[in-house]
Amino acid sequence: MLQMTQERSEYEVRFESLIKSGRDFAFPCDQNGRLDLDRASESARNDYFFARAMVGCEFSPPVVRPLTLH
Repeated sequence: MLQMTQERSEYEVRFESLIKSGRDFAFPCDQNGRLDLDRASESARNDYFFARAMVGCEFSPPVVRPLTLH
């Protein structure tokens, strides 16, 4: 999950793996799917850009959805 220092997001943008179940990437975002990449760690930014670049090969197109609180 993308690490950010701002208040907890109520939404996430999720890239689901097309190859391996459980290898999804999810990142906090606003309701329009926008991420605050300036506040993200370098590792989280790299994961986000990797997932975005691999849409159609390794990951499904991203989906914005409300977070479910556990």
